[in-house]
Amino acid sequence: MHIDELNELAEQIRTQHQSCQHCVRVCMAASCQSSGADDVLKRLEDAAPEGDQVQVKSVGCMGLCSAGPLVEVRSRGDDQPIMYQHVESQDAEEIMGSLGDSVVQRLECPTSIPFFQRQQKIVLENSGIIDPEDIEDYIAADGYSALVEALTESSPAEVLNEVNLSGLRGRGGGGYPTGLKWSTVAKMPATQKYVICNADEGDPGAFMDRAVLESDPHRILEGMALAAYAVGANRGYIYVRAEYPLAIDRLKKSIRQATRKGLLGANVCDTPFSFDIEVRLGAGAFVCGEETALMQSVEGERGQPRPRPPYPAELGLWGFPTLINNVETYANIAPIVRNGGEWFASIGTERSKGTKVFALAGRIHNTGLIEVPMGVPLREIVEEIGGGVPDGRRFKAVQTGGPSGGCLPAEQMDLPVDYDSLREVGSIMGSGGMIVMDETSSMVDVARYFMEFCMTESCGKCVPCRVGTYQMHELLTKIAAGKGTSADLALLEELCEVVQMTSLCGLGQTAPNPVVSTLQYFRHEYEEKLIRDEFVDMEQQTEEMEAVS
Repeated sequence: MHIDELNELAEQIRTQHQSCQHCVRVCMAASCQSSGADDVLKRLEDAAPEGDQVQVKSVGCMGLCSAGPLVEVRSRGDDQPIMYQHVESQDAEEIMGSLGDSVVQRLECPTSIPFFQRQQKIVLENSGIIDPEDIEDYIAADGYSALVEALTESSPAEVLNEVNLSGLRGRGGGGYPTGLKWSTVAKMPATQKYVICNADEGDPGAFMDRAVLESDPHRILEGMALAAYAVGANRGYIYVRAEYPLAIDRLKKSIRQATRKGLLGANVCDTPFSFDIEVRLGAGAFVCGEETALMQSVEGERGQPRPRPPYPAELGLWGFPTLINNVETYANIAPIVRNGGEWFASIGTERSKGTKVFALAGRIHNTGLIEVPMGVPLREIVEEIGGGVPDGRRFKAVQTGGPSGGCLPAEQMDLPVDYDSLREVGSIMGSGGMIVMDETSSMVDVARYFMEFCMTESCGKCVPCRVGTYQMHELLTKIAAGKGTSADLALLEELCEVVQMTSLCGLGQTAPNPVVSTLQYFRHEYEEKLIRDEFVDMEQQTEEMEAVS
């Protein structure tokens, strides 16, 4: 398939879509399905008038998960769509009866609110618009055009150059320059290379990768194929946790569809480039999000990290050079190749280019999925896009970066959200989880919760993580119960430093971050829970007497 043929097919599909007077889109991502979207979709299909004037369409995540099930109506000639929230199956007839004439006001969700207006979508540009199980819908949205054009008109080096120009940094948490990682793999003189998509999303409160996989799976396949072309690989793996059945099902369907279209498999687009992708399921171990542990699991071994160097780019899967990026990183590749690296680099900040997808959760009005340019102030995300804290309560903290991140207080609300700014104040970007807490949250309990998570998810390979997280959890439990002493608090701080400095992998090295950040910004909450036993008092009195004498 040449680029002209693909464009012709895309135009044919768009023409078919435009023949309908009304398009009724129903969010069928996991969040809306859990609220009854399946029944809503069926009732809307049954209530649709005969003929081809109304198209009822299953689409991916529309973003505002707290308001699901969501239904969007787009009518030909109208500038703005109509969105309905908290739709139930019995509302189907009323929605269908209002098409083109009126709005069901009791269900209307205004699209003019900051949640929708303050976003800039690159990764999520197709989410909530296309049918994730229909490759032709993806092609109509310029899908696979970047891949076909690259294979037929560009060299691997030119694709790699665009990624370098974009300034894209890995969206998996560390923020390593994507172009630099690709260049390293491309330079390796090996007969076999692999490309891996890390979809092992395990952070509590995070669902960015899940939503992208469920809403736009072909985008990930196209990004991986472009990466394989650029670095010289011919086989790819998507490592996704088994708890994501909808994402897995849609990925497998997408792989079959792309292979039938000649966009994956042998001699893609009648070129020498061949690329096959396989889905591998993870059992839910958080440590398998670490790239060396992930490779162990793909190979059929127990998922445990290994020391680095050598890095996967040099010695990866089955001993061959391997490129590993996460879902959001690959989702940015097709737009970068299609629009140019300089276009992407014009968005964001000097050192953090492009946009970032966040999963808003916790004590916030608008829970869901958002995408904003790098550098947006934290206040804008929480108070404007997120709608602030509900029930008249005060904002207390926001935790970014999952169990590896930190808790930032109200005085950091004007902080620009980018890799370097977050790191400077004791947190990290992470994969994009953002949990908001109000005045009712105990920061000691928050730290204890995340430490329990890290303790449970530790693979046990190295002593600092295996033993250190357990001891830290015991100390946090003791302090939270009001039985800790100042000596316990001092020991907790010492353990934080030891575990950070001596653990084998990123899980252990970052496990103390929630404790360190809550001690930095909310130390008084720890101190208020301490007791002063007689031994401590006597020891202090002795020290004071010695100082006087």
